[in-house]
Amino acid sequence: MSDFKRYLITSALPYANGPVHIGHLAGVYVPADIYVRYLRHKGKDVVFIGGSDEHGVPITIKAQKEGVTPQDIVDRYHNIIKESFKEFGISFDIYSRTSSPTHKETSSAFFKKLYDEGKFIEKSSMQFYDSKAGQFLADRYIVGKCPRCGNERAYGDQCEACGSSLNATDLIDPVSAITGNKPELKETKHWYLPLDQYEGWLREWILEGHKEWRPNVYGQCKSWLDTGLQPRAVTRDLNWGVPVPVEGAEGKVLYVWFDAPIGYISATKDLTPDWEKYWKDPETRMIHFIGKDNIVFHCIVFPSMLKAEGSFILPDNVPSNEFLNLEGDKISTSRNWAVWLHEYLREFEGKQDVLRYVLTANAPETKDNDFTWKDFQTRNNSELVAIYGNFVNRAIVLTHKYFGGIVPECGELTDYDKETLNTIPEIIAQVEKNMEGFHFREALKECMNLARLGNKYLADTEPWKVAKTDLERVKTILNISLQIAANMTVLSDPFMPFSAEKLRGFLNIAPAKWDEMGASMIKAGHQLGEGGLLFEKIEDATIQTQIDKLQATKKANEIANATVAPAKPNISYDDFAKLDIRVGKIIEAEKVAKTKKLIKLTIDTGIDTRTVVSGIAEHFTPEQVIGRQVTILVNLEPKALKGIESQGMILMAENADGALQFVSPQSEVKPGSVVC
Repeated sequence: MSDFKRYLITSALPYANGPVHIGHLAGVYVPADIYVRYLRHKGKDVVFIGGSDEHGVPITIKAQKEGVTPQDIVDRYHNIIKESFKEFGISFDIYSRTSSPTHKETSSAFFKKLYDEGKFIEKSSMQFYDSKAGQFLADRYIVGKCPRCGNERAYGDQCEACGSSLNATDLIDPVSAITGNKPELKETKHWYLPLDQYEGWLREWILEGHKEWRPNVYGQCKSWLDTGLQPRAVTRDLNWGVPVPVEGAEGKVLYVWFDAPIGYISATKDLTPDWEKYWKDPETRMIHFIGKDNIVFHCIVFPSMLKAEGSFILPDNVPSNEFLNLEGDKISTSRNWAVWLHEYLREFEGKQDVLRYVLTANAPETKDNDFTWKDFQTRNNSELVAIYGNFVNRAIVLTHKYFGGIVPECGELTDYDKETLNTIPEIIAQVEKNMEGFHFREALKECMNLARLGNKYLADTEPWKVAKTDLERVKTILNISLQIAANMTVLSDPFMPFSAEKLRGFLNIAPAKWDEMGASMIKAGHQLGEGGLLFEKIEDATIQTQIDKLQATKKANEIANATVAPAKPNISYDDFAKLDIRVGKIIEAEKVAKTKKLIKLTIDTGIDTRTVVSGIAEHFTPEQVIGRQVTILVNLEPKALKGIESQGMILMAENADGALQFVSPQSEVKPGSVVC
């Protein structure tokens, strides 16, 4: 481990316009928490900073849609996110928010210092303005046709259909998302951070000084630098955010990308009066955990801000994961295609560690990965239950059975015993090596190898058989098995803290530090706890419920996004007036023999009782339609269908998914009532 006095760990601030989902967890918060817990076990001085990003256009858009204030939105989601993180075991030292007074003061002072020192450039530009709304339009308030893929609902900064980055002026036929008006270009003044002036320094600092960064991070930084950096606006015209603290900036706020990372500083200020030692002492190691969509901000923009300010340390590493997909499709909050953390915690009570384990074992560290509920179930049942839980349960149950739950003495060691004990520090070393390199997926695999070692040792030594002839030998076998279990309480804690705590209870031992692991963690004569199941099997029905839930979401999205059939050619009123549409009531119904789709209906039309053959049998049973009121075209020319004369047509509405619904009056009316 590098020789630093202390560690400052930050995790990307989630937007407080919605809950947290598994993509956020896999990309940022689980790996950050694993590393922080590891550092604490190593006895390091570490602070873990988190908080909600409560400014920016997504907040105002959400508020406008719901008819509430932006503050209402951030208050609601900040609390949901904060409580979800806490329940899930993300062990922040502070979870702050960028709407706090400390943050307003800190970000304002940061801007003012750079402003006073002439670090910004000021320039005017033409931006879209909505005259009806009386405001300049941020990128997300402008929608239009994507020039690349033709998506009709592309935003002014990005097309979510094809993923292209856009400028608002790139859009074809742009309109205001607020009023639907066509916006006009109008001059406005803003302040810019001249990133181009820091390009040479960034090249040396990143490309020469941090070749150890993950390839995806290093490569994206190199791509940005090779393309050439441009000045970037640090202010924008908006009424929600930190007001720009200079004269002549009325109606302007700090751009969210500028004020959000300063939230790490303001949160540390709220945490401790000694905040400066974490931000200004070169002996502090700062590490940002982020998703790949935040690489440019944390590796190029924020370091340039810190460099311009002059008194802060710079990040030493920026471990960024790729994206996690869900059941083969990109996670999307707008399409509700996600597994939301607060819902998971409610539906899988007490199973925080199962999700932490699966997200780490399948972490998108080097490429986008896919979360599936079947894989979730398999990893729980085949790995956590069958390997980790099975080993612990057998070791404790056998100790209770043969020795009353008291840890037995370790006797003379066989070569196999020695080999097993010698493997423990080797596994610990591999976990540590991978932790230091931010390879948490491999670290977890090595951690589980310790449980595999215990399982294999018990299976090979078979103490339940040996007990019949050599109880002294069983003492040694179970002592070694319990040492492995005790080591698991420390080794697995960063990954699965709830299970590690539960296991400590089974073993009746106190939490231990990293350097206390080894072959004698638990002493002979120690009384174990009662034991129990560390993990529970997850049944097929539980998983099917989640799959069905996603399928319902997919179906709802298909319906919502389905293209409506274009209007047919105009007809005259005289043509329409020829249609005689009335309300009728189905009094009898039966399937037409040797057909899949047809039902024979007997309908009271108010003017007569007639037979109608309808193709609804794949959607309704005869029993479901008897007694229903329907609309019927009574003057349609009769037609023979399967030898039955059909005397009219009932009207149905077909949904985008092909499902049929009756077109019926809201309340009972007299058969024969004219639809007009």
